[in-house]
Amino acid sequence: QDLSLPNGTPVDTSSPASSSSLLNRLQLDDDLDVETRDLFVTVDDPKKHVCTMETYITYRVTTKTTRAEFDLPEYSVRRRYQDFDWLRNKLEESQPTHLIPPLPEKFVVKGVVDRFSEEFVETRRKALDKFLKRITDHPVLSFNEHFNVFLTAKDLNAYKKQGMALLSKMGESVKYVTGGYKLRTRPLEFAAIGDYLDTFSLKLGTIDRIAQRIIKEQLEYLVELREYGPVYSTWGGLEVELSEPLEGVSACIGNCCTALEELSEDMTEDFLPVLREYILYAESMKNVLKKRDQVQAEYEAKLEAVALKREDRPKVPTDVEKCQDRVECFNADLKADMERWQNNKRQDFRQLLMGMADKNIQYYEKVCVT
Repeated sequence: QDLSLPNGTPVDTSSPASSSSLLNRLQLDDDLDVETRDLFVTVDDPKKHVCTMETYITYRVTTKTTRAEFDLPEYSVRRRYQDFDWLRNKLEESQPTHLIPPLPEKFVVKGVVDRFSEEFVETRRKALDKFLKRITDHPVLSFNEHFNVFLTAKDLNAYKKQGMALLSKMGESVKYVTGGYKLRTRPLEFAAIGDYLDTFSLKLGTIDRIAQRIIKEQLEYLVELREYGPVYSTWGGLEVELSEPLEGVSACIGNCCTALEELSEDMTEDFLPVLREYILYAESMKNVLKKRDQVQAEYEAKLEAVALKREDRPKVPTDVEKCQDRVECFNADLKADMERWQNNKRQDFRQLLMGMADKNIQYYEKVCVT
């Protein structure tokens, strides 16, 4: 039976010729909504700046859009890491009920020491590009005024100096909730979310540590393998009768070195960053959950205070109603963002695992051929 995608594109149901073609097929569904998007953001062209007081890297942020909120259809600005950090802080302050995507850690990237090395800069560029794309795809965060400023302002420092001036009332009210309230009981659905995040972080952290250990052992093996190959070549020069097979062994070991190096690079550049991003993502979700609990605890405390007054009131005080509205807002936004996060997670890990399986297949094909 012939099948077709929602946009009418026919689907070939025959078996894929390789794991790469299967991966491409799985990615096809993710590109179906490209035509409906009205905001595209990319991060590229990293440049090193050496000043008297500091040395830093800037990245080009290019925006193309048809939204009415933007004065021009295209923008190109340069931003450094601390600008991305400013944006994330502003989003957390002004959109406290929403999950804000994580940034890559400021100084530490697993397996990389020099933060100005080509590998470090490229790993960070990919992470910053993904950070902005996560915001761009969000139905609320993508319309945030701070995000607009970040994408369009030539001089971002002028906006940074404004401090708290652009904070929304919701942001201020949640930001200054004290820890004096204690939540009686977290609703079951949010308790389940909290338990899931704890388990997810634990399992992903274990996978991250094991993956790092595997990469470390691969690199140690690679060093020894590179020393091992030339031995056969030297031996072949000493014994003419055995030179041909010995040179063959040496060449085979050299090919194995190349294949193993490529596999280790793929794990370092593609596999580990995704694991780390989702570990940080889980922590961000936990923080939003804590904020939700704080607002609910405040609401419960206000209800208790009204009940203790023992006064006959025709309706609940306005401040209690506003607090209840904040709780409901938190609940709705948190559940929506959790569902969106789960969908992204399934998509990202599907592509990640399929990609790593494909890389391992390629590795063993190269080794077996040699």
